[in-house]
Parts: sequence; structure tokens; C-alpha cells
Amino acid sequence: MRQDSEESLQQLIDRTPDLVDYFYNDAVAPHFSRAGVAKTGAFIPPAFTNWRDEQRSWHETAALLHQSHHMPELFVEGPDAARLIERVGINSMANWTLDRAKQFVACTPRGHVIGDCVAYRLGEQRFELISGMPIIDWVHYNAVTGDYDVTVTKDEPSNINPTGGRINFRLQLDGPHAEKIFDKVVEGGAPEIKFFHTARVKIRGVEVLVLRHGMAGHRGVEISGPYAEEKTVRDALLEEGAEFGITPVGTQAYFSTQFSDGWMPYPVAGIFTGEEMRGFREWLSATGWEANTEIGGSFRSSDIEDYYVTPYDLGYGSIMKFDHDFIGREALEALPIEKRRTKVALVWNEEDVARVFASQFGPGPRYKAIELPIVFYSWNQFDEVRNDAGDLVGVSCHAGYLNSEGALISHALMNHGHAEIGSEVLVTWGEPNGGSRKPHVERHEQTQIRATIEAVPFSSSVRQMMREAVHAR
Repeated sequence: MRQDSEESLQQLIDRTPDLVDYFYNDAVAPHFSRAGVAKTGAFIPPAFTNWRDEQRSWHETAALLHQSHHMPELFVEGPDAARLIERVGINSMANWTLDRAKQFVACTPRGHVIGDCVAYRLGEQRFELISGMPIIDWVHYNAVTGDYDVTVTKDEPSNINPTGGRINFRLQLDGPHAEKIFDKVVEGGAPEIKFFHTARVKIRGVEVLVLRHGMAGHRGVEISGPYAEEKTVRDALLEEGAEFGITPVGTQAYFSTQFSDGWMPYPVAGIFTGEEMRGFREWLSATGWEANTEIGGSFRSSDIEDYYVTPYDLGYGSIMKFDHDFIGREALEALPIEKRRTKVALVWNEEDVARVFASQFGPGPRYKAIELPIVFYSWNQFDEVRNDAGDLVGVSCHAGYLNSEGALISHALMNHGHAEIGSEVLVTWGEPNGGSRKPHVERHEQTQIRATIEAVPFSSSVRQMMREAVHAR
């Protein structure tokens, strides 16, 4: 939310001749940089040991991930809280009981995704939205400009939080031994919690809220509670989990978790065009999160709308329910199937990846360096994906290396009819014309990397967990 004296996002757009060029060359991602951890490094180290072993921990033993500092939160409460959430989100309220959370998604009137986050229903008229700044800002904007009797409290990430602290701490416990550790550390033993449901328990006298989660196909949990009690709970988990090989995870490995669970974070918010979104753009600051939308990769378009996505593209078609009147419903109901993309995993060819590494030695040509474990170098990465005939059939987005799988994979959005599992495609790696002006992008030449289309999430254990969750519903 901008202050009256600040320039608005709309004013920034009005004075910027080419918005895509600005985002491509001059914007820097708000909390993630190519260093992988620069914005959160003051609070959590890049690695407690090394990122390779830390990655393996959520597949082989147990991982403790620290989420207290980088994710914004918004608390919404009041007589109209549920009505606001129902109007903004594509999710159904019909089965949203007080003991469950949802992957909450919001769209523009044109059906473009603004963002997604995890949302807890803390009471009949009280909600907590976790992560996803654009969606949090959108809910906040609707709360204060619409006809809703609600109160909102925004809790900023630690690196921009004026209070010097957070309302809640947040820790994630995952891996094959996560369930044993959780049962051991909870007073009286852990209750049975269904997938994406919540419960309140006590750990060393501290009451915490627990979300049954799991990014690696295991019975993981996300634990939150009063920020002042973080050390007590974290120490308990590390001490009780020592016999099970619990491993604290730093930011390098943390930002690679998406390659295990298949989540595509922070898509380009579809807010930069359309008169219907002007009020929101005028409410937002020219220095805020949305104004720092960073774009990179080999795919270049002069139209910002070519970077927008719909819920179908991100695999959220199954959670979108047309049982209520939400913003964007008409556009999404009318969207023809041939305009809907499919999210897949691309497994990059090992020989081609090795060729890119080898290009860093000798006289060249130098291809864009592949850094591990986070391969993408722009928070919104868009690389061309072409078939054998040279047709553009999709875009490759977040890419990274999984030590447990011994593979480099990316998430891709494939055009209708071009998402056949097992098909081989070509990813154009590197930016055109030697690279953009982004300071962390070195001069380089483009090349093509073969990749094979696979299901997403790439991990079979995660796919099995998701099938069980759907069956349970």
C-alpha cells in the first residue's frame, strides 16, 4: 500500500515507454536474487552444512526448513471476512471448515492469476494468508476499498518489516522421519491430521498451529506460533530429531524445494493492463513488490500479457469451483480448452548440460553459466521451448538441480496438444543479444538444451501423496 506522497505503480507504468523492457532489464526481484539468498541471508544462512546434503535430507531422513522471515502474511477478520475471501478467491467456501487450509488463488476480471498463497481459516470470520505478496495486496486492497466490514493486519517479511520482528514464526518439518519426530516432540503425542488440515498442539509448553503438509511425499508438517517462542520450538525439534538425522536447511536448498513438490511460485501478476485494474495499480507503490517484477530468459515479447497465466496453466483447475461468484469467473468459464496450457516437468539432457558447463573453460563460446542448485537467474524465468520443427510450443520457467534425483529439471507451461509425456523438446538457454542489463547476468551466447517432458511433480512419491489427498476428498 503506497503512502500519499509516493509515486504509484500506475504512474510508473505511465512514464515507462516499454514495461516489459523495464522488467526484463532493470527490475530486481524483491526477496530473491541470483545469489539465491541475499535478501534473507541476514536471517538464515545459505547453508548450515552444504546444500547437497540438505537437499537429500527431505528425501532420506528429515529436514527442518525455516520460513519465519521471507514470507508476508495478512490477517483478515470481521463480520464480512468470509464474504471477502469468497468473492476474491477461486476456491469454494462450501467445505472450508475451521480445521483445514487451502491453496488460495485470486484472479483479475479477465481470468489472469494475480497470485496464490496458503490460507488458514482461523475462525468463522478470521483468515490468515501466508506468502504471495500480490494476492495479499489484492485482498488488502479489496478489503479497504470495497463494501466489507473487516479489519486487516499485514505482517511484512523481515527484511522490510518496520517492527523488527514477526507476528508468527514458521517452521517446516519434512522427510521420511518427519512423522516420528513430530509425534515425539508433541505433548501427549501427535493427533491424526488429514492432508492440508490443521490442528493445535503443544510443544514444550508452547501452543502451535500445525498444517499437515508435505513437499516430498512424506507426512510433513508446517508449524507456526508466537514469534517470541520460535527458539523454544526449533530447539525442541532439533534435539528430539537428532536420533532421526534431522538436518536444518539453509536458503540455497530451501529455494529448490519447489522442484520436489512441483509448485510454481510467484507468477507474473496479471495486473499491469486493463482499466478494471487501474484502481489497484494506483493504490500500489512504484517501489513495491509488483513494481519489481523481474523477468528474464530467452522468451521475449513486447506484450506484458504474454507473461500472464491462468489457473489452468498452473494446474489449479481442480481447485477452482464455479459454485460461487468470484472475480474472473466469467472469463475462466469461457476460456476455450485450446487456450489452456499444461504444467509439466522438463528433465534436461545430461550431455547438453555438461556441454554448457564445459563452455566455461577455454576460449569459448561462453554459454549462460548454470549455477546450482537454483538454475534460473530471474525470479520470473521464461525460456523458449520448441519442438523438432522449431515451433514455439511452451515456456520453461523455474529450473533447478535435485541431488536426490541426480537430475536438472524445470517447470514448463506447454501449449495445448504439446504436453505428451516422454516427448523431447528443445529449451533455448540464455538471453538474446548477449544478455540483459540485469547486473547478475553475465555476457553469454545462447544455446539449446534437449529436455524430456515428464509429469509434475517430478517426484513419484509426491504424486502418490497428491493422489491420496484427492481420493480422501
